[in-house]
Amino acid sequence: MNTRTSRKSAVRQTSTALAAISSALSLAACGVIGGDGVGSGSASPRRDDIKVGLLLPDRDTARFEKFDYPIIKKQVDSLTHGKGKVVYANAEASVEKQSQQFQRLVEQKVDIILVDAVDAKRIAPDVRKSKDAGIPVIAYDRLAEGPIDAYISHDNELVGQVQGRAIVEALDGKGSNSKVVMMNGDPADPNTARFKEGALGELDGKVDIVKQYDTDKWSPAVAKAHMKEAIQSVGLTDIAAVYAANDGMAGAAIDALKEAGASKIPPVTGQDANLDAVQRIVAGQQYMTVYKSFLEEATNAAEMAVNKVQGRDIAFDALTRDKVDSPTQKDIPAMLVPVVSLTKNNIKDTVITDGVYTVRQICTQTYAADCAAIGLK
Repeated sequence: MNTRTSRKSAVRQTSTALAAISSALSLAACGVIGGDGVGSGSASPRRDDIKVGLLLPDRDTARFEKFDYPIIKKQVDSLTHGKGKVVYANAEASVEKQSQQFQRLVEQKVDIILVDAVDAKRIAPDVRKSKDAGIPVIAYDRLAEGPIDAYISHDNELVGQVQGRAIVEALDGKGSNSKVVMMNGDPADPNTARFKEGALGELDGKVDIVKQYDTDKWSPAVAKAHMKEAIQSVGLTDIAAVYAANDGMAGAAIDALKEAGASKIPPVTGQDANLDAVQRIVAGQQYMTVYKSFLEEATNAAEMAVNKVQGRDIAFDALTRDKVDSPTQKDIPAMLVPVVSLTKNNIKDTVITDGVYTVRQICTQTYAADCAAIGLK
């Protein structure tokens, strides 16, 4: 297990944090809080022309380019009155490329770095160099090793629990003879161990896990090859469900099942609420996905970064009231954002209500009849 998180309610902590932030900002507006978080007669001036480095790991995960980067950029701009800048790079699943990108940010003397590590362990030397240069580092979405200043993600063990629970519910008490294939994520991603731990906590003793695979770099192509091997080994009609750790792998597994001639797709899990995954759920091909509010995660990450650079200690502390451990560091200040199991029953109350997608985007001509059948219009 690569991390330890406190088991407090993530929802309660988020609400408390937001309330504390609101209070802190009100005090700042009234001139009560000074630059170092200590009361003073007037607020110290804040530097808005800051540079936030943002390093994201790949393009296969649709949310990173479509949501995370634009949201962080917009929020930094808003918080710095249009003067702040986000210096962005995507590693395209390459550890070496991300290391080079990290070094460029250090050389450019950005004020802070937000990094979603391709490999949490191998990024540690870059994190140390950044800290030596006086540049703080916030681990985003995945817990990087090395001397990071804070971490923001979701309760990743809870993600796995939600996925595992969904499989048990979908199988509707068919018992421990139900054969399940597990398609885990990249072992270099520390989140993978947490997802797996949470899922196994729900599945062990309730189903028969006949095959387990790790998926290098979360690659859909690798996942599809694994699924083909599982079908050949287990038998197409004997696979009762597929645990897929994210939506890219879920889509790959479903494609392999279709190509093998499946007349009905067994329950398949996912994560990230990609548009194509939501459409598969509408069509009854994918059973569920874990919706993690990228809006909340990315918005708070940007606020953490700006607060850290500008010395807004009270607001920063309010955002990071949880604690996590990495293999190299204890009690890292953290925010863990809640997650939701998204099925065809709550699409309207999740991704549509939050403005992630519109009904028109989901209910294209291909999915119009399926949308109508579940009242999505």
